[in-house]
Amino acid sequence: MSVPFSTLKFPERYSALGLLSHAITRSAWQPAWRSPDPKPAYDVIIVGGGGHGLATAYYLARNHGITNVAVLEKGWIGGGNTGRNTTVVRSNYLFSESARFYDFSVRLYEGLGRELNYNIMFSQRGMVTLAHSRHDLDAQRRWANAMRLNGVDSDLLTREGVRDLAPALDFSDGARLPIMGGFVQKRGGTARHDAVAWGYARAASALGVDIIQNCEVTGFDVGTDGIRGVQTSRGLIATNRIGLAVAGHSSVLADKLGLKLPITSYALQALVSEPIKPVLDTVVLSPAAGIYVSQSDKGELVIGGGLDLYASYAQRGNLPTVENVLAGLLTLFPRFSRLRMLRQWAGIVDVVHDSSPIVGRTDIPGIFLNCGWGTGGFKAIPAGGYCFAHTLATGDAHPLTAPFGLDRFARGALIDEAAASGIAH
Repeated sequence: MSVPFSTLKFPERYSALGLLSHAITRSAWQPAWRSPDPKPAYDVIIVGGGGHGLATAYYLARNHGITNVAVLEKGWIGGGNTGRNTTVVRSNYLFSESARFYDFSVRLYEGLGRELNYNIMFSQRGMVTLAHSRHDLDAQRRWANAMRLNGVDSDLLTREGVRDLAPALDFSDGARLPIMGGFVQKRGGTARHDAVAWGYARAASALGVDIIQNCEVTGFDVGTDGIRGVQTSRGLIATNRIGLAVAGHSSVLADKLGLKLPITSYALQALVSEPIKPVLDTVVLSPAAGIYVSQSDKGELVIGGGLDLYASYAQRGNLPTVENVLAGLLTLFPRFSRLRMLRQWAGIVDVVHDSSPIVGRTDIPGIFLNCGWGTGGFKAIPAGGYCFAHTLATGDAHPLTAPFGLDRFARGALIDEAAASGIAH
């Protein structure tokens, strides 16, 4: 199907007049997507009802005309990492392979609201990366110039340029981390995480995809010729193509197939403060302080940092990491010292040895992987789904994800962004 999804007609209840009518009459709302019982068999089954799984299902139907598709979710749609992140969208990578892929994702985000006919609240407020030393400045000049060579926007900033974009930072002479400059990707920003999941879910469902929640995968039926089906808490479902898009639990499901993945799962924490008046209209990242922060439309500060230092599947995180993140925040913004934190959470992220994703086929015919996004899976949702759908539909890697196949570890063709530019995801 080549017709943009935004041209499809939705019931009157989704129009402005329909919304007003429902608000006044309090009439029953209809579900945004269908919740059918699973069929005995599907052409493709996608395990994981987060952003990547839902986007893959949508693009399978829209781009490839494959609609006999099921998305199986153990819990509820968007209840995993898609609903447990800090919503940052960017493509400030050093290697050309990463830059091409992530910038394609930014471009898809730029048109995604129109594409899905759903407001994902994408705000291209820019992302500022701070330099606190001459070494930082040298490294960031290399980084920003590499981005430009790869066709990605970047602008180097002086100290005054940073002050213009984020005056709330500590520019005093006695600052613990003096701000010497940095660079900005103006097309970066934030989007509403739940809206991205809901938009893809509604769009995929409207095109015929079955979204099945509360359906846990407990095992796989593998024959000599490859995958035959999947065992679930709702019975056996037959298929010969399965896409695994389960983020931090990728290695758990892979173990059920006898696959060993180069993945370690960690908790990644974030915090939200009480709402305050607008004070920060860009995303600020400080590698030296180990934190990044933005301000939501509701006025809350959304704060993130590094991974917990030990492998875990606990979504609660730990207090020492919270203390380190808040210490970094106050180093950069002493004026926030009296803010109260309202919420704290953790997502479970799948970190690969070279800090780049794994997208493509496995040695088991019919089993395909979409994993290893580390702490950056949200910004990759549109491109990840787009390229993974291509692979599931054709059996071949999409050119943008061909460098990220599982076979790169055997070939030694690693793409180590963490070592190259300090991006650990």
